Amino acid sequence: MDSKARILELREQLHNHNHNYYVLNSPTISDVDFDMLMRELQDLEAANPDMYDPNSPSLRVGSDITKEFKQVQHKYPMLSLGNTYSREEVADFFDRVKRALNEDFEICCELKFDGTSISLTYADGKLVRAVTRGDGEKGDDVTANVKTIRTVPLVLSGSGYPAEFEIRGEVLMPWGVFERLNEERANAGEQLFANPRNAASGTLKLQDSSVVAKRSLDAYLYFLLGEELPADGHYENLEAARRWGFKISDTMCKCRTIDEVFAFIDKMDAERKNLPFATDGIVLKVNSLRQQKNLGYTAKSPRWAIAYKFQAESAVTRLNEVSYQVGRTGVVTPVANLDPVQLSGTVVKRASLHNADIIEKFDLHIGDMVYVEKGGEIIPKITGVDTAARFMLGEKVRFITRCPECGTPLVRYDGEAAHYCPNEASCPPQIKGRIEHFVSREAMNIDSIGPETIEQLYNYGLIKNIADIYTVQPEDLMFLPRMGEKSALNITAAAKDSLQVPFERVLFALGIRFVGATVAKRLARAFGNIDALMAATFDELKAVDEIGERIAGAVRAFFAKDDNIQLVEQLKAAGLKFEIEEEQGVEKSDILNGQSIVISGVFTHHSRDEYKEMIERNGGKNVGSVSKSTSFILMGENMGPSKLEKAQKLGVRLVTEDEFLHILQGSES
Repeated sequence: MDSKARILELREQLHNHNHNYYVLNSPTISDVDFDMLMRELQDLEAANPDMYDPNSPSLRVGSDITKEFKQVQHKYPMLSLGNTYSREEVADFFDRVKRALNEDFEICCELKFDGTSISLTYADGKLVRAVTRGDGEKGDDVTANVKTIRTVPLVLSGSGYPAEFEIRGEVLMPWGVFERLNEERANAGEQLFANPRNAASGTLKLQDSSVVAKRSLDAYLYFLLGEELPADGHYENLEAARRWGFKISDTMCKCRTIDEVFAFIDKMDAERKNLPFATDGIVLKVNSLRQQKNLGYTAKSPRWAIAYKFQAESAVTRLNEVSYQVGRTGVVTPVANLDPVQLSGTVVKRASLHNADIIEKFDLHIGDMVYVEKGGEIIPKITGVDTAARFMLGEKVRFITRCPECGTPLVRYDGEAAHYCPNEASCPPQIKGRIEHFVSREAMNIDSIGPETIEQLYNYGLIKNIADIYTVQPEDLMFLPRMGEKSALNITAAAKDSLQVPFERVLFALGIRFVGATVAKRLARAFGNIDALMAATFDELKAVDEIGERIAGAVRAFFAKDDNIQLVEQLKAAGLKFEIEEEQGVEKSDILNGQSIVISGVFTHHSRDEYKEMIERNGGKNVGSVSKSTSFILMGENMGPSKLEKAQKLGVRLVTEDEFLHILQGSES
């Protein structure tokens, strides 16, 4: 056999041995024999440089060449999941899916791995790219580092995989590796990692892949995306991926009833402490891809999936002081300052007390021994007081009456638990918070201006509101501490680039109360420009699909203030986009002009969200409920019985999916 044929043979053998050892935990040769095969391959590859292959098993050791990470646009956005912490919320999710689909469905239950998200792209059976989640739209290309993870196949096994596809999962650091790594760092006098998730995330972003290779990261894959997947079922696709060589969790199962879902949760909650890696909950996904498509997405998460978080670990520690923070909307949040305590892998010194009612409920006193836990094992909060531990009662904690930042008397609105500082115009943390929101990635994406820079610019009087970002000049910035010419130019250039941000994101960036990214998009499309939105009445706002009284009231209140009108005029003058632009390549018409349309049922050709966009692009208005003013109902299979009954009672016309598409073609039949 010639050397080139031997190289190909060795590569295939070593890929198989890697899979047997790291994924199946069932090695078929000794470590010594494996090392001998690897050495033979390395020698042959060195003698035959024309046989270089980026997916050779010999490259698993990584390289010590330092590389910068380049950003890559995700083909499919990597959205986060909505979180739930109780059985009632899980049951609510199940019921929402049941009502929306109105047909039989399965839920695929999986462990929620506590690591760092990764997206892998394969072409012709070979790994071509690995990208971190990033902001969900773009992530860092960490392909060189991921290739060092032995459980990630570089070349797929078997057959039946699409020519190109994406598979997503979680990169983990097993507990044993984490403990060994921290022991090594302690011996070297280095700072310890707080938990395996941070260790895995930090390792994946190292610029020296040879160090990454030594960290022994692991990876579980849990979601397949592509145009030609083997099955309609998510579970079935992952079973196919297992045959191709991916590491898929053995705990995954399908459930048809809520009782089966709860049984899975109970089982995993009991077993999770025995797992070799960190997990913080369960992920529930509608199994059918067709049904997933019909359920659609919100701006941040899919409607067909949810994460159930396990009950958090709790600890007891001393309350030393209560301080108060003011958010960008004026909400004043009490914060408990505590004796440091270890909790879920991190040291906790501060925890949220939420509002005045919580303080009163616990009858808190300084010096109390309090129970603290991490809500969803992320945000620490106080959950109770050990009253039996009181022996010297300290001062009773009373919620403040004035803003801790500007001294303005606080207000509490009817029906709300929070206290607010109403001084929007000149309360420093509110102003700085609004600027932080405005420049964030989801809004104007001015990434050169972070919290520290905002603090500096505000304190030096260079920025007093969001509009000032567009008037400040590089020469104004260069004299600031730690602000050189390059940084100053980057800030002004990033501000200029943000003038291309579309209207719906500009509207979200304004920070109107209750107006998130999804609501901003709906309002922008419904009214077309800022002037029409500012002039809209309460009833006109409420008529927009999914806009209720609370949002409509908040929008009216925002534009009722002269300061906000003036701010919009300043931003207009700066060149920001305040009207919807025609989407290139997207056909628009007025075929549905003036018509209010309800969507109900499950569809075949397009998802609900796609139909909503079609309605808006063709001049129609999406509405959520059936009334006398409803023009017609776009009716899918298994239409909700209550909507059907009301439509028949009011004589509202029912239009099938095919009929609707004919209407859009201008050929109603």
